[in-house]
Amino acid sequence: MKLLLSIILMTAITTINAQSIHGFTVKGIDGKDIKMSSFKGKKILVVNTASKCGYTPQYEALEKVYEQYKDKLVIIGFPCNQFGGQEPGSNEEIVAFCKKNYGVTFPLADKIDVKGENTAAIYQWLTQKSKNGVVDATISWNFNKFLLDENGKMIAYYPSNVKPDSQDILSHLK
Repeated sequence: MKLLLSIILMTAITTINAQSIHGFTVKGIDGKDIKMSSFKGKKILVVNTASKCGYTPQYEALEKVYEQYKDKLVIIGFPCNQFGGQEPGSNEEIVAFCKKNYGVTFPLADKIDVKGENTAAIYQWLTQKSKNGVVDATISWNFNKFLLDENGKMIAYYPSNVKPDSQDILSHLK
């Protein structure tokens, strides 16, 4: 009976964690862990980024939004080289580029895959309604955005052409 109760409890905990991004820990671009649970109480904007993309200037808007709302929002950039080889650099080169050209201070994660066979677990969760409970999303290019609430639950998905400072996104932050 204890074993059955333990299995049921573990299943319930797994289900609860699966419904929140707070259950994930990812490797930061600096090699340190980024625990998503440390952002409880803040909204989270997750963005797959690249340094050599037509959308790369969105880094500027991302940084401005981060600076303006950082008391209630964290932005996390996930560099990805899956679209046209537009993020070929090392972690050190990516950080240097972002700081020099856009003054980026928001957290950046280690370079990952956001689609395909080697999709990072956090992006599997972000892109599958069966896991996030809200939306199925197809990542077709750089600078897709996922907005999550203070409890780590999915609010919305925005494709590349929606700018970080758009009313669609900002309306959730005011």
